[in-house]
Amino acid sequence: MASSNHSDDKSESRLYVGNLDFRISEAALIKMFSPFGKIISEDFLWHTRGPKRGEPRGYAFVQFSTKAEAVLAKEKMHAKLVGGRPLMVRLASERFTTEEVGENPSKAVGETPKSHFSGGSSTRMSRGAKIAAIKNKLKSMEEGEGHNPKRRKPAESRNS
Repeated sequence: MASSNHSDDKSESRLYVGNLDFRISEAALIKMFSPFGKIISEDFLWHTRGPKRGEPRGYAFVQFSTKAEAVLAKEKMHAKLVGGRPLMVRLASERFTTEEVGENPSKAVGETPKSHFSGGSSTRMSRGAKIAAIKNKLKSMEEGEGHNPKRRKPAESRNS
């Protein structure tokens, strides 16, 4: 167990920073997060091929020297507007935060409020979250269409 503690400590002090405005540079990212502690590494992700090659991907990872520094940065920077966009900041080891899942702990993991994942959002959803969202959408459509016989089976009425 002692051998895994080092890698656990590293992942616990590493932050995922998403929904970055594409005008934000690596230097600006470091400047934004440096007041919260010693940054030991930063991974700013770029498109490596295709038509967007060389452009930022809209997210990065920031590694602090301690978990406490990372947690402080997360608390202060999550949802902060930068370049007109709210940052999504979480520990890299976390799959979902309470803000993403919602404040209701009875919700299934992966279900998210609609405000976080609308149409053209650049925020990524896990496969499970996408499936849950699709199931919820289908259920609501079925409940709504149950009262509209015209949309149910139009081919049946023509064949009679």
